[in-house]
Amino acid sequence: MVRYYIVVDGRVQGVGFRYFCQMNALNMNLTGWVHNMSNGMVEMEVQGNEHVILKFISIISKGNFFIKVTSLSKKEISMIENEKKFIIK
Repeated sequence: MVRYYIVVDGRVQGVGFRYFCQMNALNMNLTGWVHNMSNGMVEMEVQGNEHVILKFISIISKGNFFIKVTSLSKKEISMIENEKKFIIK
């Protein structure tokens, strides 16, 4: 189990990106949160099995018809015990 702090840039606000992340995270049994930043980027923390998180990152990086990710950075951070869900802040 690992936890990553991720910052995503591109067309990621006003296009359902946070809900897209939440839907995929819940489907993959990942926990954490996602939040719009004031600079137009989106930040999130994601926790779970590392290979599942890497698959999650691949999916959200591809986006959909509305979402266009231009850059994504991640760093490993400390895990949070007993976290149950992936929420939108």
